[in-house]
Amino acid sequence: MEENDELEIQVFQIISAVGTARSCYIEAIHAARERDYEQAEELLAKGDKNFAEGHDVHLELLGREAEGAAVACLLVMHAEDQLMSAEAFKLVAQELIDVYHEMDKL
Repeated sequence: MEENDELEIQVFQIISAVGTARSCYIEAIHAARERDYEQAEELLAKGDKNFAEGHDVHLELLGREAEGAAVACLLVMHAEDQLMSAEAFKLVAQELIDVYHEMDKL
């Protein structure tokens, strides 16, 4: 397999994994809004698993770059943007779930 093809596959693995993670985090917020905290926690865990998969592939790319391979391209930047976006969604999701928990105590 050519190096560019391998790079594209890795980039799309990142985009796919963190896109799934972001969707899980959004679904977790919806579950918490409906007071289904068990489902919300399961979705957060599923999102974390997918996020970790994307993050691991990203670390592989960084390792390749450290070894001298040229991995910078528009697709890599997009994948990194998606990675950061998913991480932000995770933080917001956890905060909102905590807020819903606190509201239930009132």
